[in-house]
Amino acid sequence: MSLAAAQHGFLSPTGVEIAFLLVGLVTFGAALVSVTTRQLVHAALWLVVALGGLAVEYLLLTAEFIAWVQVLIYVGSVVVLLLFGLMLTKAPIGRSPDADSGNRWAALTVAVAAAVALVWVVVDAFRATWIALDGPPAGSTRVTGASLFRHWVLPFEALSVLLLAALVGAIVLSRKAKAGSDTPDAVTAGRAATVDTPGEKEGAR
Repeated sequence: MSLAAAQHGFLSPTGVEIAFLLVGLVTFGAALVSVTTRQLVHAALWLVVALGGLAVEYLLLTAEFIAWVQVLIYVGSVVVLLLFGLMLTKAPIGRSPDADSGNRWAALTVAVAAAVALVWVVVDAFRATWIALDGPPAGSTRVTGASLFRHWVLPFEALSVLLLAALVGAIVLSRKAKAGSDTPDAVTAGRAATVDTPGEKEGAR
């Protein structure tokens, strides 16, 4: 453990650590509201707050490049893609009872198990690591880019394909909904309205 770890413990937090905790609580609350609300547009907007809170957390950890990538890609692209998907599929804007599938307890169990596993992995991996938040930045854009496109290029490309598939799926669903509105009954009624009856033809003569 370094000298910074010996000077600052859990009982004497710094201002950056207090801000990190407060922003984390706000982010957690926004994420919780995003998955519990029954209004799809509100869920997307609360997701913006949650992703923005993560960007602030990255800034507090002196990872400015990752913070701006979080804002540009997730807030500026993923959320916009979700909103476009809602508009293209003509999803209900107000409160929708269909947003609750009835599997709330199963989803809560999976979410808690995933959170516990993630916290355990992070704590076990960085148990002896101390980040001096008041010191110089530990990483740079060059190092982050080299690590991303050298070791994480496959997940990066898989994410781009996933986003493209989501956009194409939204377009296909919107076209099916539009084609379904032109039912045979509606077409038959339209044709019948345009055909003149014999009485109308004689009156016209």
